[in-house]
Amino acid sequence: MAKKRTISEFSTDPAAQQMLIRAEELGIGTAFTRADAMSPCNIGDTGMCCKNCGMGPCRLTKNGDVGICGATLDTIQARNLTRAIAAGAAAHSDHGRGMAMTLKATANGEAEGYAIRDVAKLGTIAALYEIPIEGRSPEEIANDLADLYLSQFGQQEGRVVLTKRAPTKRQKRWEEAGVIPRGIDREIVECLHRTHIGDDQDPVHILQHAVRTAIGDGWGGSLLATDISDILFGTPAPILGQANLGVLKDDYVNVVVHGHEPTLSEMIVAASQMPEIIEYAQAAGAKGVNLSGICCTANEILMRQGIPAAGNFLQQELAILTGAVEAMVVDVQCIMQALVVLAKNFHTRIITTSPKVKITGATHIEFDEHHALTIAKEILKNAIDNYKNRGAIQIPDIREDLIPGFSHEYINYMLGGSYRASFRPLNDAIMTGRIRGVAAIVGCNNPRGQHDYLHTHVARELLKQDVLIVETGCGAIAAGKLGLMLGEAGLSEVGSGLREVCETVGIPPILHMGSCVDNSRILTVLTQMVEEGGLGDDIDQVPAVGLAPEWMSEKALSIGTYCVASGAYVIFGGTSPVGGMPDRVADSDIVARYISQGWEELYGGKLEFIPDPQKMIEATLAHIDKKRAALGLPEWEPNKFGRSGDARMTELEKLPLAQKREAIYGVAAD
Repeated sequence: MAKKRTISEFSTDPAAQQMLIRAEELGIGTAFTRADAMSPCNIGDTGMCCKNCGMGPCRLTKNGDVGICGATLDTIQARNLTRAIAAGAAAHSDHGRGMAMTLKATANGEAEGYAIRDVAKLGTIAALYEIPIEGRSPEEIANDLADLYLSQFGQQEGRVVLTKRAPTKRQKRWEEAGVIPRGIDREIVECLHRTHIGDDQDPVHILQHAVRTAIGDGWGGSLLATDISDILFGTPAPILGQANLGVLKDDYVNVVVHGHEPTLSEMIVAASQMPEIIEYAQAAGAKGVNLSGICCTANEILMRQGIPAAGNFLQQELAILTGAVEAMVVDVQCIMQALVVLAKNFHTRIITTSPKVKITGATHIEFDEHHALTIAKEILKNAIDNYKNRGAIQIPDIREDLIPGFSHEYINYMLGGSYRASFRPLNDAIMTGRIRGVAAIVGCNNPRGQHDYLHTHVARELLKQDVLIVETGCGAIAAGKLGLMLGEAGLSEVGSGLREVCETVGIPPILHMGSCVDNSRILTVLTQMVEEGGLGDDIDQVPAVGLAPEWMSEKALSIGTYCVASGAYVIFGGTSPVGGMPDRVADSDIVARYISQGWEELYGGKLEFIPDPQKMIEATLAHIDKKRAALGLPEWEPNKFGRSGDARMTELEKLPLAQKREAIYGVAAD
């Protein structure tokens, strides 16, 4: 029997630890204790179980085993992985469909409370698809863009038009491999068809379609969702925010929004600031409404509105454990059914809002974009009415400042200003070796490991090696809680070259780029780095690595696959869903080898599962150095570069004139 973990082994976060101690004192279970109690099936965990028909489930446990239908281990693993990728792509792409429908309703004046906030980005995006702009209103342009984006889901032939935004060489590679998606929904449906009993039984052929489906997500559904979010709610730019459970307030009505849909959360933000709602809260005895977020909804409102993040995925239960949350308002994805049972121990109301998601025992107030502001006010009044039922509370006095909101557009601006916006300084910093390479750390939390440890440990170690980090999703919140997303914070742990760049530009060493759907921003950043020149002519040549250290969702598998198809080396922590049992099944690594070596030959990117954090770090650095060498860039040298020019001049100003002259010119005083 596995040893029961201690509170500190559950999480590295002191706020989370306080709430876990409280849960233990109250005799309440959480995802952490349930993970300890639940032993994973070591056969299904590694993809060696098939339950795709009623003849099974079939468990393959020894060399030569096949399913009742004759399916081999590699076929079963390929089917299982492909189905998971299809589910992840469906979740993210369906989010994009909802955003497109909201854009169309807004363009036609049918969406209460919404407006086109970034007209410039609307024009830029529309021009990419040759939508007429001159002499037309933003609403007319938005209507055409919405129609184009909605058509990408149901079209049966041709190509998903957004894939044309990938580097030219990358598009040719996809065309040669036959993986350009025809329509977002078509590829997801075909995944399920191919993996039905009696259909596709060649693992390589099955996985080829998994790639096609994932591209339809990353360069289709997810990318258009990010486009539309920016158009409707504003393209993010740096803003001061806070993160962790200490953002909850004892004298306010606390409403936590959790899930993934900015259409809901943005309207709740707007409603919470209306005099009508503030007065309603004050009449109930509170000072007002205090809004905060959990999971990717937290990232959406954090990077645009500066609304604080109460925490990431594994803190959704812990927020309720404070006793200070009047309502947790949820929409779709990453919402634990355990919330309703937990909330019964307190006064918290769980309010579901999506027509796609209901939870037994929760209050359902269905959200409709056509009446968005009215429904948002109804939800907030429901929470305010619950304020009088609050009992004893315990809010950890732990929170951290952070600077989120580094969109692709803002990175351009910060590196070159209004008139010479460019990625040139970033490329030059990599080419000279000030920045060794770039790592994107993304993804979920998983209670089978120590909460936030892998995210933050890997990040800190890479920063020491002059690796610039961009983050999205729950990984971004983990870094924010440690203060690594402030310009001055953490620089003592950063390599000298990266520190020089951060000080000169005025940026933190980890850039917050949004929610998990915003991984598409990372693809556009890599594309522009390629177009800027000096780092090859395709994404697979850039010294960059993607990591999902604490992954747990099917969406993460779709993200990882479309990043691989785009040319990235992607490392997942935790258990491999295609790991097999090499000690018992000799051929159990066929699929694992193919998604690494086989995909690398086809796409220049590869997917690997590396549970050990040190090996994860070593693999990341080895890959970055390999790409540097292939480009003919100088070998990275630690401590080669010093302080930024501004910091150096400040130091020199303090010296006597003679010493200053010697320091600058290397000439001793006469």
